[in-house]
Amino acid sequence: MSAILDAPVLPTYLKGRDFLNFLEYSPEELQELLTLAAQLKQLKRSKTPHKLLEGRSVAMYFEKPSNRTRVSFEVGIFDLGAHPFMLRKEEINLGVRETIADTARTLARYVDCVMIRTFAHQDVEELAQWSDVPIINGLTDDYHPCQVLADLLTVQEKFGNLKGRKLTYVGDGNNMAHSLMLGCAMVGMDVTIASPSGYQPQPEITKKAQELGAVSGATVVISDDVKSAVKNASAVYTDVWASMGQEAEAEARKKVFREYQVNAENMALALPEAIVLHCLPAHRGEEITAEVLEKHADIIFEQAENRLHAQKAVLAAIIK
Repeated sequence: MSAILDAPVLPTYLKGRDFLNFLEYSPEELQELLTLAAQLKQLKRSKTPHKLLEGRSVAMYFEKPSNRTRVSFEVGIFDLGAHPFMLRKEEINLGVRETIADTARTLARYVDCVMIRTFAHQDVEELAQWSDVPIINGLTDDYHPCQVLADLLTVQEKFGNLKGRKLTYVGDGNNMAHSLMLGCAMVGMDVTIASPSGYQPQPEITKKAQELGAVSGATVVISDDVKSAVKNASAVYTDVWASMGQEAEAEARKKVFREYQVNAENMALALPEAIVLHCLPAHRGEEITAEVLEKHADIIFEQAENRLHAQKAVLAAIIK
């Protein structure tokens, strides 16, 4: 059996760590997770058992509905030999039925890890503050680190390297924009966020990403000009114009974001080998044309698959 199909050696120094927004990790640790994700992907595809978390249990709490997050985490937990437990909002009602501190201290007596997908990022931080077991951010209004770990894995697989590449994100300066800025800056990828005025990323997160970029040699640019932003990009990324919780703004946002679309005209300005990424679900004809999505469908759905492998790497690395 080839070496890559052997059981990976888990980085013990990550045991017990939370995974909230990348800022708790060094660039070297982030790369360690990407390496582990690639190894776990090989094991999965070769159908080689890798029950690295035999006997462990993971609680999954959802306040926001999910397709990819729910399925990829549940399958990943099973793959690793652990037991997933689905917790619904009406069962937990975080911070309402009891304090977040009490919920955290209770769950920590039952399970080995908690994955939470919710709205307010401060709720995840408070849960982590009081929990004796690791907390994984499955998505909040401010950050989506699990998705971006999968995105970085996808770019690395496609081009063989991350440092020096340019990723351009076109759309709302939302949780995806925030996590892409931080993740790309940490690994040395140049990143440009193209968003209309009033919808750009939070200034304090942009500043932090630029500080990280100053160390890694990456540039972090915020622009309202799609065409200049896309020029010479290796990867062009987009997301829906109205995220969960913004449904009432959807029609108004269509007018604001009309020019912020990934289409053939804009892709012609990127590098000839450029890929298109989308965290899904996609609204064809809005943030991306059907033509461009289908042209790049193979890489987009590889990116979706990589959620499974990236999240397994986090689970395997942090659960004690």
